Amino acid sequence: PNPFNPTTTLSFDVAATSFVQVAVYDLLGRQIQVLVNETRDAGRHSVQLNAGDLSSGLYIVRMEASGRVFERAITLIK
Repeated sequence: PNPFNPTTTLSFDVAATSFVQVAVYDLLGRQIQVLVNETRDAGRHSVQLNAGDLSSGLYIVRMEASGRVFERAITLIK
């Protein structure tokens, strides 16, 4: 869900077995958390984001897999 408060589950699909990185960035481009940094099999996956130590605001979730990059903005409201 977007906005979320302060934990949420992020789901993503991987088309083929590949190295996957899912990370959270602030609007200044600083990496805040790395949620996934490993090889994942093809299929649907999910990961828990715990933002209890972050301030309310806008963040970017970036996923890299199979040579492709996906980014989504998420809003944290406390």
